[in-house]
Amino acid sequence: MNNEQNTTSNSSKIISKPRIISGVTLIILSVVLTLSFISYLMNWKSDQSQAGTMSDKTVESSNLFGKIGDWLGNLFIFESIGVAAFVVAFLCFVFGTLVFKKNYFKPWKTISHSLFFICWTPIFFGAITNGEGVLGGVYGYQIMDYLKSYIGSVGLWMVLFVSFALYFVLEFNLRPSSIKNKLNNINNNTFGKLKNLMPDSEEEFEADEELEKEIVPEDISANSNPVKTENDFSNIKVTQDFEPIKTPNQTSFREEIKEPIKESAPEPIVLSSTPAQPHKTVVESPVVKSEDDFAFNVEIKKDEDFPVTAEQQKSDDLVSKHGLYDHKLDLAKFQMPSVELLKDYGNEEITINKDELEENKNRIVGLLKTFNVGISEIKATIGPTVTLYEIVPEAGIRVAAIKKLQDDIALNLSALGIRIIAPMPGKGTIGIEVPRKNPTMVSMRSVVASPKFQSADMDLPIVFGRTISNEVFVADLAKMPHLLMAGATGQGKSVGINAILTSLIYKKHPSELKFVMVDPKKVELSLYSKIERHYLAKLPDTEDAIITDNAKVINTLNSLCIEMDDRYELLKNAFCKNIKEYNAKFAQRKLNPENGHRYLPYIVLVVDEFADLIMTAGKEVEHPIARLAQLARAIGIHLIVATQRPSVNVITGMIKANFPARVAFRVISGVDSKTILDSPGAEQLVGKGDMLYFNGNDLTRLQCAFVDTPEVERIAEFIGEQKGYSDAYLLPEYSGEESSSTVGAFDPNEKDALFEEGARIVVSTQQGSTSMLQRQLKLGYNRAGRIMDQLEAAGVVGGFNGAKAREVLISDLNSLERLLDELKGR
Repeated sequence: MNNEQNTTSNSSKIISKPRIISGVTLIILSVVLTLSFISYLMNWKSDQSQAGTMSDKTVESSNLFGKIGDWLGNLFIFESIGVAAFVVAFLCFVFGTLVFKKNYFKPWKTISHSLFFICWTPIFFGAITNGEGVLGGVYGYQIMDYLKSYIGSVGLWMVLFVSFALYFVLEFNLRPSSIKNKLNNINNNTFGKLKNLMPDSEEEFEADEELEKEIVPEDISANSNPVKTENDFSNIKVTQDFEPIKTPNQTSFREEIKEPIKESAPEPIVLSSTPAQPHKTVVESPVVKSEDDFAFNVEIKKDEDFPVTAEQQKSDDLVSKHGLYDHKLDLAKFQMPSVELLKDYGNEEITINKDELEENKNRIVGLLKTFNVGISEIKATIGPTVTLYEIVPEAGIRVAAIKKLQDDIALNLSALGIRIIAPMPGKGTIGIEVPRKNPTMVSMRSVVASPKFQSADMDLPIVFGRTISNEVFVADLAKMPHLLMAGATGQGKSVGINAILTSLIYKKHPSELKFVMVDPKKVELSLYSKIERHYLAKLPDTEDAIITDNAKVINTLNSLCIEMDDRYELLKNAFCKNIKEYNAKFAQRKLNPENGHRYLPYIVLVVDEFADLIMTAGKEVEHPIARLAQLARAIGIHLIVATQRPSVNVITGMIKANFPARVAFRVISGVDSKTILDSPGAEQLVGKGDMLYFNGNDLTRLQCAFVDTPEVERIAEFIGEQKGYSDAYLLPEYSGEESSSTVGAFDPNEKDALFEEGARIVVSTQQGSTSMLQRQLKLGYNRAGRIMDQLEAAGVVGGFNGAKAREVLISDLNSLERLLDELKGR
């Protein structure tokens, strides 16, 4: 194995002869230039007079390389850049060593620094010598004289000082903070070493003197004491205080720690690195003396010990040459929308009405006492829409007894939407949510500008609004991974969709995110048509990116399935498990675009009214939606499906199983709440953006942020006025089944799978009706219409006859079977 590795490493180090010749030539040239320049500067006046006498043999040169050296010195130093000519010799040496794969210097960094010194060093020496001598050369004198005539001597020196100062500040990081940190590190290292050498007390000092007098290794090992660790928890004191009413800025629990826990540290482990093995770190363990004395060393190999593959080396070279791939370069000047585009509704702080709190508390306590339910504690948490009263029942009180009193509490408080949480998750309390008389608006501007959303480190951050405790609620769509929304008409469902889309637009660059919008209503999502060339995706040869036709919806969903399969193929070839790993690998230039690899943006499918699609297209929509929900998470395709009719016919079991994250606005009945959330509670919401968010584990009540139509228009106009891509993000082409049916030119090889069954139904019933085929075969209207067109082309039914059913041209099933056999024989 070692021989094979040595053979491989030796073969990788073989350098071709032309490269060896060019490398040696460059190194020799750098030596010749350097010695010629040094000799020229020592005798430049005599050499200058001899520079033009190359052909005269009687004239002797004082240069080490004779007249060639005089000519080189005159050319590079006097007639051009002065002493900066040594930089040219240095560059020849650098490129000569690169031929032998000796990376003593970084090529591009060396070139940039060399160009700086070649440009500014002649000007600097020209200013110092005022053009006398050869230190600045002709270039330095002319540029210095030009600048001096325009900005004067003071301006010239200011330009030189600023240029060199900026160079050293940027190169050596000479900011005050970095200098201070370096000085602190030097002081800590110096004084730390001195402190380790000094004894901690006089007793240790005397013990050290005794050890110096007589050192016996056996006694040291025999008298060594074990390390003692003392844990003293007797000084920790935890006090609990209860306050009758709890506001968001108050807490009822405090912890006081009188003294810190002292714990003696174990003996330090010494890490040493031997010069003979620079890539191995040896951990030296304490020596154990016993009858069988042995040394025990642990070796930890670093990454340098493992050979670098050719592909890894190639990607590292590309990164060092071009840097990491930046997917934002196509729209490098794109500006993210600012918070000022959203409307400011003024002060949104929650006002505390103590009279209302005290009245509700007394009514709740009085009602519970009436039903012989005693409570020991009660506290309140005020939110934007509701106030949460948390009660702790007395011992022996059953939770079910309080839960059954929901309607009685609502009647006693004269409030709509009382919701009891018994018990509250993670707490030993029972929650009673009571709507406020004067709710506070939660604007989109306040939650977008919040530090929690601005600093959210998520792939697809969504800010829904605020919780009962008035905290901004942010969730990651990539972790959900799909969202199902439901709610009655006018309860805030469309505003919730706009809040989600606005959140994503405020956080993601157009190169990172694309939307596929399905809007059967044709008016809800039309505002986003202005950002088509930035954020939207569509099918090729499609005019509008926002899909309103049900036939195009089917094609788009199937096209997304093709996109999903293509992306999985790319991930398989790249040996990645998800889109995040794939894009990181692509940014590091480890994937070759010539092999079909590309940067993959996230795709979010937004369906505003899912019930209408199910009614018109049926399983043709449900199947691709379910397939995307099952598989599309890893490759960055996420679904947001909304409906105002959360019935079991619309939200089927297959859909619910793949949508663990759900949002419910106010619904009409508890049955609808159980359909969307698998639990009641949504029927008790107060509307106007009051919502319940379920992530598969916890149920959270939120007040959705309000974003108005003019705000969305301003954001869309701001983005649409900027430079975008040439077109929307194009999805893969999907021909669909409509290409298989052309009236008058029937092709048996392209007939629908249900063609024969549909023909038998039409002949047996003698009704050439598309809607009848739709009901009998449980198909969408579009597919049933295509089957009817194929039946017309095959001669089973007549042509279109307006509102009337088509004429059936075959009278019995026997004739139909003969016709079908003939079609098969073609």
